[in-house]
Amino acid sequence: MKKEIILTKDGSTSIFLPELNETYHSKFGAIQEAKHVFIKSGLSLLNDKSVSILEIGFGTGLNAFITFLEALKSNQSINYVGVEAFPVELEIVQELNYVSELEATEHQLLFHEMHRSEWEVKNQISINFSLTKREQRIEDILDSEKFNLIYFDAFGFDVQPELWSDEIFKKMYQALVPNGILVTYACRTSIKKAMLLAGFRVEKLPGAPGKREMLRAFKD
Repeated sequence: MKKEIILTKDGSTSIFLPELNETYHSKFGAIQEAKHVFIKSGLSLLNDKSVSILEIGFGTGLNAFITFLEALKSNQSINYVGVEAFPVELEIVQELNYVSELEATEHQLLFHEMHRSEWEVKNQISINFSLTKREQRIEDILDSEKFNLIYFDAFGFDVQPELWSDEIFKKMYQALVPNGILVTYACRTSIKKAMLLAGFRVEKLPGAPGKREMLRAFKD
């Protein structure tokens, strides 16, 4: 599938898929969205020294890289698992400007190591950050009580509605430990209902810039 690099409104890049008319991140700002949805509304709630995160849609590696940078500040140890059915080609990754936009040039090699690292094995990217990339469909996830936090960053409902069903969120519920959290940029009535059917307690939050609302779900 053809991929085009686009510039979002906060100056950070994203990928556009013309065939699906879908972008990997918000056109209002890729970095802004990642920080607001996954860090501010998710990771910042966890004070544990060791945190396990499951990302649905590893994609460009932006969420993983920002999480690594946040872990440096908080001195947290992160076990990060990124699920991706269609890995992004390395030549595309090299055109993304996240390292410079995040003023993290000293970690340029680490960002590329995240993408070059082997799939299906646990890679120790740094002292406090391990990364396991799984080339896997969301429908095939079978984890049980392994993760404190899920970044649910699948393509939008209009493109892949089947990924926003109660069957999928039941898998997410199962994958979380008790008191685990799921955050996503999306906020649709049907998605909230699917989360509730899966057993989650759900709340609406203000969305990232350019979006009115987002959802956060808890496994009580």
